[in-house]
Amino acid sequence: MTPDPHGDLGALLHSWRDRLSPVDVGFPAGDSRRAVELRREELAMLAGLSVDYIVRLEQGRARRPSAQVAAALARALQLSDTERDHLFVVAGLLPPTPTDVPSHIPPGVQRMVARLGETPIAVFTAAWDLLTWSPLWAALLGTPATTGTQRPNLLRAHFGGTGLGHDEMQLVSRSGSTGAFEASLVADLRRVHGRYPADLGVTALVSELTESSRRFRELWDSGDVAEHQSERKVVHSDIVGDVEVDCDVFTVAGTDLRIVAYTAATGSEAAEKLDFLRVSAVAAVSRAR
Repeated sequence: MTPDPHGDLGALLHSWRDRLSPVDVGFPAGDSRRAVELRREELAMLAGLSVDYIVRLEQGRARRPSAQVAAALARALQLSDTERDHLFVVAGLLPPTPTDVPSHIPPGVQRMVARLGETPIAVFTAAWDLLTWSPLWAALLGTPATTGTQRPNLLRAHFGGTGLGHDEMQLVSRSGSTGAFEASLVADLRRVHGRYPADLGVTALVSELTESSRRFRELWDSGDVAEHQSERKVVHSDIVGDVEVDCDVFTVAGTDLRIVAYTAATGSEAAEKLDFLRVSAVAAVSRAR
């Protein structure tokens, strides 16, 4: 009998879920919790899947997840690159290649985002696809939402008018220079396009925005190449009003992922507003669980 190459997919997913602490994914620890590992419901929430589908995967009744689902599971389970590739293989998929813009978040970055509960923080790909975010990010900017398999993208949101999926997000540069912000984003995308010329997602994004946005087309045709630089920004929240924050972008070596963090000085009015939102974020996570 020919061995089934997908036979251990369910067992793998179960073992990876068992080893993952809820604290490492941002869920508060509680004395009343009996299970120390991640629950199926929690994995489903993190990966954006149904609990029933997680059960069917672990029981072997579903064996061929799509590439998008496999990538979401790899991020939610905080797999290493080698483990991520193995997950793709046993699922009957080709692992991502070095020519693609990396979208897998290393376990250390996942834990850092989960544990920085006092900071609105999110992780983007090099092409500015939004991958994951902290509860306080959602409390400040609204919960991001995806359409189908397409991740929210910062350039598509700005030039395509689609929004990042944040229900109530209003974000402006402190300097008010929208033109400089747009030019910086487009010059940065050209740099990424040159670094990953075979990435179909980046090529499709450039083509889409070139056709749909005159402003993007003008900036793209300029040929400018640069790395996007952040500055102080003002976020408008319907809950606490305007919040002036410092926006810093950190690049993860070896992956080109961008970690975007908003911070405010201790004791400032903005810090007090973030404290208020933090309480709301913790309550929202507890309700979701």
